[in-house]
Amino acid sequence: MTALLSSRRFIVAFTATTFFVALAGDAVRYSISWYGFGVVALAITILSALIVAHNAPLGLVKQLPIPLAVFLLLAAASTAWSYYAGATALGVIVLLATTMAGLAIAVSMNWEDVVHSLGIALRWVLVASLVFELVVSVFIRRPILPLWSLGVDYDSFEKIPKLFYWSRNLLFEGGKIQGIVGNSSLLAFVALLGVIVFGIQWAAGTVKRLPALASMTVAIACVLLTRSATITLALAVLGAIVVAALSLRRAQTPRARVAVYSWIGLAFAMAAAGTFFARSAILGLLGKSADLTGRFDIWQAVIDLAIQRPVFGWGWIGYWAPWVAPFDTLVTKAGVRQLHAHNAWLDVWLQLGVVGVIVFGALLAMAFGRSWSMATRIYATGEPATRQPAAITLLPLLIVCALLVQSIAESRILVEYGWLLVILLSTKLKMGDRPALP
Repeated sequence: MTALLSSRRFIVAFTATTFFVALAGDAVRYSISWYGFGVVALAITILSALIVAHNAPLGLVKQLPIPLAVFLLLAAASTAWSYYAGATALGVIVLLATTMAGLAIAVSMNWEDVVHSLGIALRWVLVASLVFELVVSVFIRRPILPLWSLGVDYDSFEKIPKLFYWSRNLLFEGGKIQGIVGNSSLLAFVALLGVIVFGIQWAAGTVKRLPALASMTVAIACVLLTRSATITLALAVLGAIVVAALSLRRAQTPRARVAVYSWIGLAFAMAAAGTFFARSAILGLLGKSADLTGRFDIWQAVIDLAIQRPVFGWGWIGYWAPWVAPFDTLVTKAGVRQLHAHNAWLDVWLQLGVVGVIVFGALLAMAFGRSWSMATRIYATGEPATRQPAAITLLPLLIVCALLVQSIAESRILVEYGWLLVILLSTKLKMGDRPALP
């Protein structure tokens, strides 16, 4: 077992598989059921614990960012005051299992290996999604439901809500494809990660030109076919971030860096003002209604509930359990009971109160600050201050920024791939580029 846990090939395979399950959890559940998914998740958790124990038998707690440790403790402690203690206990177990997987990757891999493993998983998800939609549109030619579902009686509906379908057969009809993940918004974010990772691999020269071009083409195709307004906004933000970071890398003197920061501040202020005053026109161009496709109603329902327990919240739960009050009747849209607030910050306020929002904000602010420093810090010679290729130093910053943008319209940063990436990035940024703790 020791030899296996020390094998780079095994660690890369484990990490790529973990990323795939986190990114495409719904595909696993739809195909082999929740019970099959549970077996897979349990196996990953056990292997994660073994990898952490092998690579970091001592001192791991010291490597955790303080806000992360506090957030985990707060979520666990919320069982004591939770309105739904049983669901909170289950939610905490899932949170800790995802945390363990993120820690296992952080302590066993360097940044270049992280990019390599994440790239493998993203190619699996994106290519499989296009092939899946092509098969549905060419051979099945009708919307299809998941092979397995939990607690959904499709026969009880006079007309099955479109959100229940695994694929709606829209590849050749100009609609938003859903891929193997069964959700166009989720597939769009996976495609955005693909653009980031494949672009970094291309720039760093870690992947040959033809495979890099093919991977980028697939990612861009998925972005276009999902037509996500959130991802369109994220691409604009990330483009600006890359320009700003590269400009700072080229600024060799303190005076030059001050000038660059001044231009960044001015550009940010102008972009914020323009977005505010032209928000209706921008939403129209992005294909969104003024209420962000019904999100305002969801947000208002969450706010009305959160203000009843504003300080410490109702108790951690992660995904809303649809069988537990108050989530069983909180929000229903288009015949589908909602499982999150469509805003991570409101979700944290609802579950862990203002205290949780402060801690969560501190965690992301620390991750952003460290990733910004990693992406822009230079030696006197002008070379990036890292042993990795220069392009790879942009990875943490771009993923953190992508998650921040997504957190405005979705709550995925709190569960599955979102939380996995938060754990991996925040912990590894504190550790530095060591592949493992001493």
